[in-house]
Amino acid sequence: MPTSPTGRHAAGPDSGGDGRDTDDPGQPEAHGRDGDTPAPRPDGAARADEGPGASPSGRPHRRGGAARRAGTLLAAATATMLLVTAGCSDGDGGGGGSEEERDRDLGSQNLDWKPCPAPSEAEGGGTAPSPLPGGTKWECSFMEVPRDWAKPEGETIELALIRAKARDQANRIGSLIFNFGGPGGSGVSTLPAAAQDFERLRARYDLVSFDPRGVGRSQPVECLDDPELDEYYAQDATPDDSAEEKTYSDNLNRYDSACEENSGADLPHVGTTNAARDMDLMRQVLGDDKLHYFGISYGTELGGVYAHLFPKNVGRAVFDAVVDPTSTAVEGSLGQARGFQLAFTNFAEDCVARGDACQLPGSTPEEIQQFVIDLQNRLEKKPIPGIGDRELTQTQATNGIAQALYSKEYWPLLEQGLDEADGGNGALLLALSDAMNGRNREGQYSNLQAANAAINCVDFKERYSMEETKARLPEFREASPIFGEYLGWGLMGCNHWPVPGQWETPDVSAAGAAPIVVIGNTGDPATPYEGARAMVQALGKGVGVELTYEGEGHGAYNSGNKCVASAVDQYLLNGKVPASGTVCR
Repeated sequence: MPTSPTGRHAAGPDSGGDGRDTDDPGQPEAHGRDGDTPAPRPDGAARADEGPGASPSGRPHRRGGAARRAGTLLAAATATMLLVTAGCSDGDGGGGGSEEERDRDLGSQNLDWKPCPAPSEAEGGGTAPSPLPGGTKWECSFMEVPRDWAKPEGETIELALIRAKARDQANRIGSLIFNFGGPGGSGVSTLPAAAQDFERLRARYDLVSFDPRGVGRSQPVECLDDPELDEYYAQDATPDDSAEEKTYSDNLNRYDSACEENSGADLPHVGTTNAARDMDLMRQVLGDDKLHYFGISYGTELGGVYAHLFPKNVGRAVFDAVVDPTSTAVEGSLGQARGFQLAFTNFAEDCVARGDACQLPGSTPEEIQQFVIDLQNRLEKKPIPGIGDRELTQTQATNGIAQALYSKEYWPLLEQGLDEADGGNGALLLALSDAMNGRNREGQYSNLQAANAAINCVDFKERYSMEETKARLPEFREASPIFGEYLGWGLMGCNHWPVPGQWETPDVSAAGAAPIVVIGNTGDPATPYEGARAMVQALGKGVGVELTYEGEGHGAYNSGNKCVASAVDQYLLNGKVPASGTVCR
């Protein structure tokens, strides 16, 4: 389905654990091309007549990742929508003594930590998290927060939290809070899945994450049911005539109406500003003087908003796979189109360089690109068998291609999926699309995309009509022959949303904050490299510390690059700030 108007795509955790954008349970795994060993398939994708496969994940979204466009088009992610109303919204939160008094009251609450249950359906399902090395068990709890920070003494809701205690309690620094992106990704289900990437940091930190409001177990936004979502994500998201345009618009309206019917009371309050206020309350409840934070993909935008609101409370913080805080909704979507196109070109060049070992037709990257465009056009006219009785449509194929570009490790899956689809078997591309959309093998969807839509639409003011969207399509086609039209039509994602948005771009200026390490990856498809420098500049002089990773994929810390890992670890564990402008290769 159409992607978010902001370019933020949901994908669950976007990087090194951006949950579903990386190593979520059930997510397709690929182990390279040693010898002739084929890349393993996502669960359930072995044959077209087997049950649904692949784990939850989201379609690409600019902020991680995981959403509207059929899950969102960019690798783990798909995102879209929500509101902020005057007086009771995501706004300033209404200062004054009453809010401070309420903060102190809620800040003194005691969390009741218990063994973690299996993730809920809204979190993506699965089994309870296994103990960490050394036997440390995961603990879960709920924290009470105001439903509406503009009315801090009013009704409260509960946010789900998860933690693993630091190994060295005697030298413990505090809690390190993670947001893995989306927006809409469940931190409670993602942190255990990604914990191996952050085990070094557990030496001196309790590793903590949470389901932001509207996500997972935290008052989840609910829209369409599972069978309706199957139909929604299979629809034609790039209409070609007036009849298809009407169907597309009607489907968006039906989705938004279902969100309003099922979660209308929560929609005005699920945006990023409220989530940032929740994090500062979390800091207090966890007993920390400063917020130590690791934000990935959309989590960098959330972290930037937090730093703006509470600059004096910022501790040691890292932003990885950085969202450009200065880009509007349309600029963000265009940036993603270019980013995914770049990632596809790099994939095609790699395939050509392997000669006869490449399964795809074409002796140049341009010929491989044309092969994919031809496949998309054939699927628009006639879908092919996918998984069980479900077919692979053009929209789902595009979504699946985007999902596989989030990490170079998925390139073998992409090559295999394209080759099989050309032969009439769409199971693997459909499994990849399911992964981005948060669909598990039982046909159940997490609320990744619903939350993504709600958060994006309450954050961003921009709304695009049919005619305004069509006028923008040439720019998107030029930016990406494969993904451009798909992302361009996604501009309509918030057009029917029942509540208004808050900003054109978020304010992340944070004068007086402690240094924040900002990592940009030159080959990142979902959050293009330029966003890191824009974030550094927007944070302000002396705050943002730029670190560049010349690599592929979404995010850098989990890439295996020792230079990046060392710089981040030295800062978070020992307080040593890397030199701004450091380049890791």
